[in-house]
Amino acid sequence: MLWYDPFMQSSVVDLFNKAADLPEEDRATLAGLLIESLDTEIEEGVEQAWQAEVQRRLLELDSGSVKTVPWESVRARVLKRRDDSQS
Repeated sequence: MLWYDPFMQSSVVDLFNKAADLPEEDRATLAGLLIESLDTEIEEGVEQAWQAEVQRRLLELDSGSVKTVPWESVRARVLKRRDDSQS
């Protein structure tokens, strides 16, 4: 996948083109790391709140009070909802 922006430094374009050739999982990991690198200010209590939320959700999964939904099903529902709203 080649991409070009005449106002961007060539090193950024080269880096993007190399990253675009990575497997999907590696691209997702890289995207997450880049986004994290932009968020340098951590609000007080946010990390603890996320940890509590993760713990709560894990307990729900372990207890069987909630069930997982395959990504394909979620994606299909979201796309259908989007398409329906554009009609």
